[in-house]
Amino acid sequence: MHKITKALDISPKVKKVVWERDGHCCILCGSPYAMPNAHYIPRSHGGLGIEENIFTACPKCHDDYDKGIRRKEIAVKIEAYLRSKYPGWDKSKLYYQKYNWEKRYES
Repeated sequence: MHKITKALDISPKVKKVVWERDGHCCILCGSPYAMPNAHYIPRSHGGLGIEENIFTACPKCHDDYDKGIRRKEIAVKIEAYLRSKYPGWDKSKLYYQKYNWEKRYES
């Protein structure tokens, strides 16, 4: 596996930690039909596959976040949730650093 692919992928260990952290349900709507496989900072923007960047989402909420017109509104909720779980949470540490993704895709 290529170094960047490995850094952005979500390992089974991270999925397990996130699944437990999120109480086995979507952090946005509470659905139990969810998976711990959603990136707050998307992989396409260099988002790392670390627990501070991953959250549990049902297919609808994941799709709404990835493709929806409510992306910014949903991002505020996800960021608040992750900040509540990780004191000192820093968005800048969620990016793969080699290419300075944050500066290229910051919105």
